[in-house]
Amino acid sequence: MRSTRGQSWGRYPHAQQTLLALSDRAADLPVACGTVLPHGNGRSYGDSCLNPGGSLLMTRALDRFIAFDPASGVLRCEAGVTLAEIIELALPAGWFLPVTPGTRYATVGGAVGNDVHGKNHHRAGSFGHHVRCLELLRSDGSRQLLDAQDQSGLFAATIGGLGLTGVVTWAELQLRRVPGPWIETESIRFDSLDDFFALSRESADGFEYTVAWIDCLATGKHLGRGHFLRGDHAPGNAQAATPSASPRRSMPLVPPVSLVNRLTLRPFNTLYYWRQPARRRRHVSHYQSYFYPLDGINHWNRMYGPQGFLQHQCVLPPQHAREATAALLSEISRSGRGSFLAVLKEFGNRPSPGLLSFPRPGTTLALDFPNDGPEVFRMLERLDAIVGEVGGAVYAAKDARMSGALFRQSYPQWQHFSRFIDPRFSSGFWRRVME
Repeated sequence: MRSTRGQSWGRYPHAQQTLLALSDRAADLPVACGTVLPHGNGRSYGDSCLNPGGSLLMTRALDRFIAFDPASGVLRCEAGVTLAEIIELALPAGWFLPVTPGTRYATVGGAVGNDVHGKNHHRAGSFGHHVRCLELLRSDGSRQLLDAQDQSGLFAATIGGLGLTGVVTWAELQLRRVPGPWIETESIRFDSLDDFFALSRESADGFEYTVAWIDCLATGKHLGRGHFLRGDHAPGNAQAATPSASPRRSMPLVPPVSLVNRLTLRPFNTLYYWRQPARRRRHVSHYQSYFYPLDGINHWNRMYGPQGFLQHQCVLPPQHAREATAALLSEISRSGRGSFLAVLKEFGNRPSPGLLSFPRPGTTLALDFPNDGPEVFRMLERLDAIVGEVGGAVYAAKDARMSGALFRQSYPQWQHFSRFIDPRFSSGFWRRVME
């Protein structure tokens, strides 16, 4: 047990907390003063993975595979196993993750607790849809075996429950069959927000993976311009360059100021938009470069400087998605701040399995902003106001500052969820939004 000053992947905020180890799935919870919170590989962006003044229960050592059936693709593993480790085991046998976020370094416990989503939500739903069962260790020492048929509500509270219902010790997943490691992709440069929505509608039935990068500094008739990426798993005989197993590049230190700033953003966004001279480009990609481009740079979060960064990811209801997305991009463009990681996607209509799950029908926009002072917080509050006015939601796993009022509006089942919180478990995020 030791006390340390920790931070999330966004490197904001900082929290003084005690670290406890859980190295065996059969062990009891360690004794702690105050509240505890499970902590995997630290890839959440805000304070949902922090517990200021309390304890973090480090679960990364729960890294064992329990069972894998290469005939059915059913995998049971401990909660500290990363998605990268699952791919390394399962892909040679012809299986892949049914849903994956933008990093393969998240743990299974983190993927369950945040009910993560990917580029194929319109086809496969969220991660929680593919969890067959799990074990939940509660602070009273009980071990609950839960699955989707659970009538108590504890399974639905644990999926997307931000680690507040107890510790997931292991989970059983249904993987999906794939022919190999390659993805057939098509990149389409488009000129406006209307073009994005047209391409998204056109692509939903014919492609498993769809997402767009947006130049969020563009204005006028070019507002919302960007690149639309769509793809499917390629045949097993496809060929492309295979990236190194380990990242070849690294951000070795934290610069004194953010490298993402007003001087660098506009030329970057312009160059990135025109990086592809042809309107359409088809090629075959390795799954690593397609799903996890940022994983190719170790410690890329350091580029935002000593104060870190804030991510704002929201989902906007379908009936308001076009005008609300335009309003968000206009506000960002007016601020001059921008984001070089601006991702736009439409979710499908499949209901999420968790009481606090973020994915829901509509359009999701994710952006990163350097934490360069009070003005960025004021701008984010203006973005929140646009989201709240149309009945949208902000993603808890990416948040470090939304108001409790917006959270409670965005997640109307929060009171029902509260009944399932383990009395010894808490987080900085939960205390903040419950104030």
